Amino acid sequence: MTNALIYLIVMIAVAAVVFLLAALVFGRGEELAPLPPGASPTRLPSDEITAADVRELKFQQVFRGYKMTEVDWALQRLATEVETLRARVAELERLETSEHGS
Repeated sequence: MTNALIYLIVMIAVAAVVFLLAALVFGRGEELAPLPPGASPTRLPSDEITAADVRELKFQQVFRGYKMTEVDWALQRLATEVETLRARVAELERLETSEHGS
């Protein structure tokens, strides 16, 4: 009985020391202050999205992957940009055919 009690006390002491060392070495794992609720590290320019902007796009990771609201927002912005570019191309093609047709 005494041996079991000593073993239990030693194991608790070892676990406490390991926990304290890990807490000191690793801390909370954050170098920057956490983002406020609803904030996002996802960034895209307000207009003229380039291929480099899309390649550099980062999403906040959550337990099961990426934060869905950020991905939806980025996809919506990209879809709007594609629509705008396609409308410009269609307008330029229409102007080009009307100039050559005159």
